[in-house]
Amino acid sequence: LRRLIMYICDYMSKDLITVSPSTSMMQAADLMDEKDINRLPVIKNDKVIGLVTKETIIANRPSQATSLSAHEVNYLLEKTRVEEIMETQYLTIGPKEQVEKAAQLMLQHHVGVLLVMEDTKLLGLITDKDIFKAFAEISGYTVKGAHLVIELAKDKQGVIEEVGDALVETNKNLTHMTVYHVDQGIRVALHIDDQETDSLKRALENRGYHVMAIYLKD
Repeated sequence: LRRLIMYICDYMSKDLITVSPSTSMMQAADLMDEKDINRLPVIKNDKVIGLVTKETIIANRPSQATSLSAHEVNYLLEKTRVEEIMETQYLTIGPKEQVEKAAQLMLQHHVGVLLVMEDTKLLGLITDKDIFKAFAEISGYTVKGAHLVIELAKDKQGVIEEVGDALVETNKNLTHMTVYHVDQGIRVALHIDDQETDSLKRALENRGYHVMAIYLKD
């Protein structure tokens, strides 16, 4: 059994909102609030030179303990340009890389976003939320129906054919199939588009598969 490949280009955010280096902190903060986003790539001469985030802006705001007046604080926010505070060290990934690689990079480097680049061209962003959504979608968790989880002691040939025969026999429509490699062997989660699972469970067990769990999704 092989995992279904999930490409970055299928899950990244493509409708990018960017700013120039001369954009003020105030403008960047207002833009992120207006568009309900947390990050803005900084573009100069059609190339990415940095990334400004809500966290970056918060870290560079005057402290609440400051003696500055609200007018003076706003003046500083309007005067400070994003090129002065932006993150110039950021991680990138290619559009045809797998989502799993993006997840690994984010975990390894403790970041929540990767810039999707092809050579020097910015194509999109992929965030931790995009990855959560990808795994939820690919598993069928967001779709009404039922999950049946079967367990195999080890990988073997013919699994998909036998599962397919069980589905045909019981007139069930498979919408998603996900393979998990675990210490005990292999688990396969099957998602069907209705919640009557008894007949499929019997058909799978008759073929020697252990159905370890059934989950219904309304």
